[in-house]
Amino acid sequence: MGFWNAALDGLFLAMQAVTGLIGLYQVTLSVFGLVYRKRTVRHEPSKRFAVLVAAHNEEAVIAQLLENLQRMEYPSHLYDVHVIADNCTDRTADIARSYGVMAAERFSEGDRGKGYAIRWMLERLAESPQEYDAVVMFDADNLVATNFLRVMNDRLLDGKKVIQGYLDIKNPFDSWVSVSMAISYWYTNRMWQLARHNLGLSCALGGTGLCIDMPLLQRLGWEATGLTEDVEFGARCVTIGIYPVWAHDARVYDEKPITLRASLRQRLRWMQGHFNCAQHYMMPLFGASLRERNLAKLDAAIYLFQPMRFLILFLTSFMLLFQLSVPGSSAMANVTELLPTWFWATINIFILVQMPLAMILDKVNWKAFLGLPLFPFFMITWFPVTSMALFTRKNRIWKHTVHTRAISFDDLQSR
Repeated sequence: MGFWNAALDGLFLAMQAVTGLIGLYQVTLSVFGLVYRKRTVRHEPSKRFAVLVAAHNEEAVIAQLLENLQRMEYPSHLYDVHVIADNCTDRTADIARSYGVMAAERFSEGDRGKGYAIRWMLERLAESPQEYDAVVMFDADNLVATNFLRVMNDRLLDGKKVIQGYLDIKNPFDSWVSVSMAISYWYTNRMWQLARHNLGLSCALGGTGLCIDMPLLQRLGWEATGLTEDVEFGARCVTIGIYPVWAHDARVYDEKPITLRASLRQRLRWMQGHFNCAQHYMMPLFGASLRERNLAKLDAAIYLFQPMRFLILFLTSFMLLFQLSVPGSSAMANVTELLPTWFWATINIFILVQMPLAMILDKVNWKAFLGLPLFPFFMITWFPVTSMALFTRKNRIWKHTVHTRAISFDDLQSR
């Protein structure tokens, strides 16, 4: 029994040390997200964009995005919209052509998924006589702030190579699931992405609202064909010293599932891809961070280790509940001595307070605050998703998320 008690003590000591350090690290960095200095657009439009819209059976929602893209505050001759109708069996391509944009139809039984579709489209662009300075990527269910291309043009002319726009939700008030997802995005945008931008660290790529310098794409190629092509490409960029930057003033609005079942399926795919990507990039980034004394690479490695906000909420909450439920346990005496209960309580309270604070700072609609009481229940659902993803991380079968919320940009602005 002495050996097993010692082993158990050691395990929980290690869990406390790792979780405590990560929790302290995150709450320290998040303080830098409290300040947002709005940037003035300084450069006139000059960059030419290829706007890629990845679509799989999106006839219900793509028209609203295409109309939206026609209203950009950017010269129309400086951007072309290319819809990738990937394995579509509906009218997606026909609707795209009716809006006067280019619709490229791709059919492949083997290489299915957004990452493969993007690679295919980039190969077609490389063979085209039309030259572009950068690529912008959206999903077919998105809506986009009309200043988006102006902001991306400005960042590119400042020398940035990879830029991620603000990830907002177009249907936060459809259900308790969609508003919960929106709350997590608003928190991440402010306390994770903006904070790291203010510190000069790399932001995390979100799969849509992404702008990439074309010469960089031509140099690297597009090998991100996993379930989370955004995480994969971002990790590859940081590995070679290209740090994606955050554009807090360029918003893209994404549709989120309204049922728990659909949300679980979508998040399982995200986590499977995240674990798979971590397996390939985490340790090389961690090693490089130590050799080069590079905080940006260390931060990227920590992100790959686990989606940070979920790891902190789960493990620190577990430690807090454990210490409250078994105080004075002789078997766990060493555990409770390492980090006191007040430490875990402070970390958790700090994170929970930051969520409504982030919403206030970014001037979120007051109705979203009504979803805060249900948010902890939504967070609990991440535990089975993350656990299942860990054991199924080798899965590379892409599953489509059905989109049905045909919201116009005017409707979005008037709510």
